[in-house]
Amino acid sequence: MSNVDTIKNFVISEFLPGTAPAELAVDHDLLNDGVIDSLGVLKLIAWVEDRFELAVGDADLDPENFRSVEAIDHFVTHARAAA
Repeated sequence: MSNVDTIKNFVISEFLPGTAPAELAVDHDLLNDGVIDSLGVLKLIAWVEDRFELAVGDADLDPENFRSVEAIDHFVTHARAAA
């Protein structure tokens, strides 16, 4: 399973139950549309750290890193490359 599919499945199971994966575009703005609120972002960050074995530092807490499935995938890919 690709990172995008893994991320999409988590977002759907936690924040959009009943939504089919095909219905969630990878560039859908999860923050502006209210899919994920501030507490949801914390849950998402904890999941990213655990699932992808990454440390999300203070400098990484830019909302742009967690705005969409695509943005999260980009963040994970770059964080892994930097590690």
